[in-house]
Amino acid sequence: MTQHIQNTPQFFLTAPAPCPYLEDKVERKVFTHLTGSKASEINDLLTQGGFRRSQNIAYRPVCENCQACVSVRIITDEFKMNRSMKRIWQNNSDLVGTVNGPASNSDQYSLFHEYLEARHRDGGMSGMSVQDYTMMVEDTHVNTKVIEYRRRGPDSFITGKGEGELIAVALTDVLSDGLSMVYSFYKPELSSRSLGTYMILDHLQRARQYGLPHVYLGYWVNGSHKMEYKIRFRPQEQLGPRGWQRVE
Repeated sequence: MTQHIQNTPQFFLTAPAPCPYLEDKVERKVFTHLTGSKASEINDLLTQGGFRRSQNIAYRPVCENCQACVSVRIITDEFKMNRSMKRIWQNNSDLVGTVNGPASNSDQYSLFHEYLEARHRDGGMSGMSVQDYTMMVEDTHVNTKVIEYRRRGPDSFITGKGEGELIAVALTDVLSDGLSMVYSFYKPELSSRSLGTYMILDHLQRARQYGLPHVYLGYWVNGSHKMEYKIRFRPQEQLGPRGWQRVE
């Protein structure tokens, strides 16, 4: 009976709360717990249906009178870098991403805290402790990876790993049809490198190598300046009332 309950998701609705993206808007979310032996399979289906994952919870907005949040995924095989993206890719050619399991460490948390202090001091994650961060990374029942980006070293060609200071981190789910970028952060003083864009480009390359057709970017929020970067990656598909629709 317990196993049946774990493998059959039950959905719940949050109370109204201020929208973190649009002023004078109220958000509500529907969510379920991702536990049990079918967690990865359920996460696949829910992500394809517009949900996002946070720890062992999958959620999506169900706001009244607002449909600004749109799920976005890049079509891996057809994507081509524009001139600006090629420059960003070249400027970060000294970095190597090392793929690890869902394990946190002190280097990650220090960078995470530095990033939040510089970029999202007033956000809901700003007060996260070491334990909170550990839970964000490790409290998962799905196929999750942590990619650590460091500068290339003399032995990187042999080991496949970067060396030295941690520059950026991506928490990524591996799905049956793509890579889902759950959360990423980077050294804020290296903003000239456009590391957020670089990590998306790196995920596109990895998805091609894995034979996966999509990279999921989460929600593009129409009207939110800080979410505008997501629609620069085309061709992409956006989830609407008629399903995933291609956008050139």
